[in-house]
Amino acid sequence: MIDFLLSSFFIPVYFITWVVSMLTYKKYFDTVMRFFPIFIAYTFFTELLGYFIFTYDEFSFFEEEEYAWHNVIIYNVYTIVTFIFFFWMYWKLVSAKKYKNSILAVASLSIISFLISIVLQDPMHTGLYFADIVSSYSLLFAIFLYFKEKRNEGYPFFQKKNLMFWVSIGFFTFHLVFPHLYFIGFEMPETWIEYNLRKVLQVFIVIMYSFFLIGLFLGKRNSFR
Repeated sequence: MIDFLLSSFFIPVYFITWVVSMLTYKKYFDTVMRFFPIFIAYTFFTELLGYFIFTYDEFSFFEEEEYAWHNVIIYNVYTIVTFIFFFWMYWKLVSAKKYKNSILAVASLSIISFLISIVLQDPMHTGLYFADIVSSYSLLFAIFLYFKEKRNEGYPFFQKKNLMFWVSIGFFTFHLVFPHLYFIGFEMPETWIEYNLRKVLQVFIVIMYSFFLIGLFLGKRNSFR
């Protein structure tokens, strides 16, 4: 258990966030965030399964010993599903037609990039990092449009009691650094290992979920927009 907590200290944060999201569900149950607890639970169980596959041979998807620790397929499925959810969420949040069309365009670009990556790479044994990077930048653009529309409508940038503000800040912070770390991990593995960038990525996961938690605690039902 201690080894698990030391190597995967971010996973319990998922569980804590899920518990809080359920306890505060009445604040946002009728908004686009109504699927948020499902997303967090999916994340938690994906990471937990990934840890068990990587650590214990009996959880392997493959009979070949050299592939026993390969868990990347569950993360590839996870990223496709969650990015589609994120784009849908911001598409629903914005009201201007031009912003909706722009988000639909970058969402389509994301899906196309995943299809290309699946053809050119083996999703069973390698991460679809090209598509992940394209999707991260696309999500950043969708978040930018959300904030831009709120500003155009006269809302201040800082909205302490708006859950969506904190969630968006969390997403934006994480995906601002994720593409660069992910690229290094695949293209410069020596640098990834030397500077322990896996741990850096995990720290940013905790930061992102900390923003989620702040939003869940401070968010008010009548402030969601």
